[in-house]
Amino acid sequence: MNVFESVKENVTARQAAEMYGIRVNRNGMACCPFHDDKHPSMKVDKRFHCFGCQEDGDVIDFAAKLYGLDSLGAAVKLAADFGIDYDRKGRASPRPAKKKLSEELRFKQARLQCFRILSDYNHLLEKWKTEYAPKEPEEEWHPLFVEALQKQTYIEYLMDILLTGTAEEKAELIRGYGKEVMRIGERISGLAACRKTDRDERSGYARPDNDSR
Repeated sequence: MNVFESVKENVTARQAAEMYGIRVNRNGMACCPFHDDKHPSMKVDKRFHCFGCQEDGDVIDFAAKLYGLDSLGAAVKLAADFGIDYDRKGRASPRPAKKKLSEELRFKQARLQCFRILSDYNHLLEKWKTEYAPKEPEEEWHPLFVEALQKQTYIEYLMDILLTGTAEEKAELIRGYGKEVMRIGERISGLAACRKTDRDERSGYARPDNDSR
């Protein structure tokens, strides 16, 4: 097998996406890195397909598009990153090598993680702005409604930098606001856990009535 065959046999598009910092949910969906995707629209398994921008292909196509490489460059990069040995006779010896991530890859992973967290937070703010809006002029404003009004423009500004800013602007944002973004991510996770607990408790309370019928 040549480098193309070796890579395709040993690495899926999903494995490559996760290796390069893209979060893939349990259904195999991810936010597409090839367009401004705020909701997961890219299906990733052995191959990948985006239902938004229609990008499609195998693992080599994915890496080539992600890093602006030709097919050979992408295949060689994947082989190096996943520790796949190959020779002219085509014998591939995959081994799970844990290589030190390059500065470029660490930066890309940090940028994707920051954008994902800010995007999730922005969706929450949009929801709070509607869900907790006062119904009467005299009604006291809910703290989450106030937070949405105060923070949404700022969060959208940070997201714009991560999408369209220069490399220097993106790096400065990650250095200056990275810890703050991680705290936002922890808060979102905590809110999600609380909602799950509430649903589980309500479901638990309903079961005795259902069983008694």
